[in-house]
Amino acid sequence: MKENDNFQKGHISIACYKPKEGKEEGLLQAVKNHLPVLHKEGLVTDRKSIVMRSKNGSIIEVFEWKSSNAIENAHKNPAVGELWKVFNEVCTYEKLETLEEIKDMFAGFEPVDV
Repeated sequence: MKENDNFQKGHISIACYKPKEGKEEGLLQAVKNHLPVLHKEGLVTDRKSIVMRSKNGSIIEVFEWKSSNAIENAHKNPAVGELWKVFNEVCTYEKLETLEEIKDMFAGFEPVDV
């Protein structure tokens, strides 16, 4: 079995977005638009995303790509590129390890409805 064969059925991603100063509402709107755009472009499954907020204000989004190919195709997709421009205006991308909660045995976050 090839390494990427595991991602042909789906691939769960956890993204961490730190809002830029004064841009939290714009970030929440971008997250709200994220899955509908990816879904329309055929890149994600029908699984609902989970969105939450960390103590430092970062927004964490958990969602499922259709495959590793879908992830690759997203980087060439004009609609996704436009959406990612919005994300770049309102946030920085962070590693999960920067979140205080990750140090806990069972990391807990504030649920966010988008």
